[in-house]
Amino acid sequence: MKENNKKGNAKAAPEAKTEVSAEKKEDQPKNNSREKIAGTKSEALIVVSDLCKNFGDHKVLRGINTEIDKGEVVAIIGPSGCGKSTFLRSLNLLEVPDRGTIRFEGTDITDKSVDINKMREKMGMVFQQFNLFPNLTIKKNIMLAPTKLGKMTKEEASAKADELLKRIGLSDKANAYPDSLSGGQKQRVAIIRALAMNPDVMLFDEPTSALDPEMVGEVLSLMKNLADSGMTMVIVTHEMGFAREVADRVLFINDGVIAEENTPEEFFANPVNPRLKDFLSKVL
Repeated sequence: MKENNKKGNAKAAPEAKTEVSAEKKEDQPKNNSREKIAGTKSEALIVVSDLCKNFGDHKVLRGINTEIDKGEVVAIIGPSGCGKSTFLRSLNLLEVPDRGTIRFEGTDITDKSVDINKMREKMGMVFQQFNLFPNLTIKKNIMLAPTKLGKMTKEEASAKADELLKRIGLSDKANAYPDSLSGGQKQRVAIIRALAMNPDVMLFDEPTSALDPEMVGEVLSLMKNLADSGMTMVIVTHEMGFAREVADRVLFINDGVIAEENTPEEFFANPVNPRLKDFLSKVL
């Protein structure tokens, strides 16, 4: 386990000063805020303040406030339709919020003057579906973004791809096409493709939900290795055991707000929010 993953001693950081949306202020966690998750303060990489998102008349996010520290692994769980994937996709503006701010490395990426594509280069994203280009070999899939965006020469990108494929034990698949790989192999390639850009944070949107059960383990093992290496990770997941083992902090989103957050031990052993208690009783 990585050195900064101190179970029962998650890192604390000042809460965002922006006011929580009045309509849902009462739903914000009162008894286990980040100030009460005792630990060593780290540098905040992402600061989210009063994040709101509507789809028509449906209020999906109703005032999200949180900080994600450099090197922290944050797992996000909650019932279907609670807003967890919308929240994750908002972190790199794949979903544009209706209100609130998202500061990434000190820059408010919701400011229209910010080049969001440049910011996304530092934010690796892994989706439920693998999104590999079927007409490109595995190695060319990995090389595409770093070379197209001018981050690496073809030679550098080739060496990086070889290094990453070796890391996941798929060197022999470099010249294969995505259709020849299993679901677990495709998702591992999707992860290292994001890593090829040397991102500062990795965002995972239920990365194992499209996999057959026997393929889930190989993907979670790679993600655990990333956590051990100190990569900042935000993970929407249904894998409770993985969240318990790997995360520094677990967030429970319900009805568009963070209803409870805590270290994995306290979160799973001593939940406070009634809706969280009910949710855990059905999934554990």
